[in-house]
Amino acid sequence: MKSKRMVYKPAGLWKWCATLLPRWCAILLLTALAATPVLARSVLELDVAKQPVQMLDWGDAWMDDTGTELVENVAAGEHVKWEPTHDGAIYPLTTGKALWFRFTIPPAPDTERWYLEIPYSAVNRVTLYTPDSVGKWLPQSAGDTIAVADWPVPHRHPLMPVNVSAEEPRKFLLRVENPHSFSAPLSFVSESYLSRHEQQTSLILGIYFGLAGLAVTVALLSAASLRDRAYAFYALSVALMALSQAAITGIGGLHLWPHAPVWNDVSSMLFPVFTVGSLIWFFSEVVSIPERSPRLHHVLVALAFASLPVAGAIALVEPSLRFRIMVPYVVLITTIAMAVVVWAARRGDRYGLWLVGGMAPVIVGALFPTARLIGLIPISFWTMHSMQIGIAIELPVLLVILMLRSQQRREHHRRIQGLDRIDPATGLINAYVFRERLVRMMHRCERLKYQSAVLMIDIVNSDQIRRDFGQRAADELPLLVAGRLLSSAREIDSVARLGDLRFGLLMEGPMNEEDAASAGPRVDARCLMPFKNKPIQC
Repeated sequence: MKSKRMVYKPAGLWKWCATLLPRWCAILLLTALAATPVLARSVLELDVAKQPVQMLDWGDAWMDDTGTELVENVAAGEHVKWEPTHDGAIYPLTTGKALWFRFTIPPAPDTERWYLEIPYSAVNRVTLYTPDSVGKWLPQSAGDTIAVADWPVPHRHPLMPVNVSAEEPRKFLLRVENPHSFSAPLSFVSESYLSRHEQQTSLILGIYFGLAGLAVTVALLSAASLRDRAYAFYALSVALMALSQAAITGIGGLHLWPHAPVWNDVSSMLFPVFTVGSLIWFFSEVVSIPERSPRLHHVLVALAFASLPVAGAIALVEPSLRFRIMVPYVVLITTIAMAVVVWAARRGDRYGLWLVGGMAPVIVGALFPTARLIGLIPISFWTMHSMQIGIAIELPVLLVILMLRSQQRREHHRRIQGLDRIDPATGLINAYVFRERLVRMMHRCERLKYQSAVLMIDIVNSDQIRRDFGQRAADELPLLVAGRLLSSAREIDSVARLGDLRFGLLMEGPMNEEDAASAGPRVDARCLMPFKNKPIQC
């Protein structure tokens, strides 16, 4: 039997593909859709072993553009368009608006107290609403506009107690007011975790403020003992830096001004302005701008004093406009200060570039909180602690620069004060001091009844050296002879340069005539020995 082979014509093949291909595509699409998982929110689980517990996308957020909605209306959900929260969100808050969050805490172990932590000490006001047994919302508030002593839990940043239940879920509403963007993560911590974490944070902050206090103390003592104004400006700048960090981290509101909400609200904007104002004056002193260019120094001093009206404007304007005044001033003054230091370094100041290097960590560290303030990045470890890290690196560097600068200045002063008693070319005493010591030596010889010797050494072949080997060799000859005389003299003897080509040597006794007679040829022979790397005739 012969098998028959089916042969498809091209037209039939195209017809078959056109019929079955759409069906297969539809089947594959439905299969892919069925296999795609439904995006679900992460569940908030208050687990003691996994802290801090971030809210992530468990809650909902809504921006009240009027800032007048009551908690009852928000809870009822009328005209409220809730959107899921998410990690790293930046909410464009401003004055007159309110940001609302709603969240539900599932049943959780109530063996420990739990807190809602908002790690943003500069927030104006946060209010946590908790319903009571009859459905009434009970508020508890914290923030810059409230005295820290009146917070539910006085702390560096808002910390709200939340009542959890092991049997039923609990609902909460959170209202946030702030003059600029809000990006603080909402997290939940237990009392035991909070205690451990605060011990670590206190250690870090204690090291920083202790270092700042030590730097201020050393600088003030140095300013008083050395009479150097640069140390005084350094102490002022470091103190203002420390106060700035105290205001930004909440340490100031917690320990320094717990009953002054108005000052606590504005201090985080004012202290940075005062700090950069003092820094530009400090830089001017360190790189000697008053001596290099008095006119430029007066301009820098005027910019430093400009921090006072700038601070006044910040305190008086509407809160949402404060950073629009602070940031440009800080950036402008920092840029001018760095430019002046580089200008001085290019004109020979040996510490200018070191000063720029010491300030670099602070400038880099300031970028993070500035970007957070403008609303470019959310709150993180670097936005909260980068300035402290940068300042901790900067403080010892600047202090070392000041010490080296003071050592150099003292050396210059000693040299200047010694010019009337020391020959600047050779470092030997001059003729005036030689005569004083000669008179004292003669009195000692008379009083103690012993003999001493005086040698006079003249260079007599200077003209011949100049003719044979040049002017440079003739100029170097007195320096070489001075070195030979010092090497041949004892510690109690005195070597002096009495003229361009004359030297004197006071040889303290007691000695006899033979010792004095042999001293001259011995010194002469020492001076006539060949010099290293010089022609033997020299």
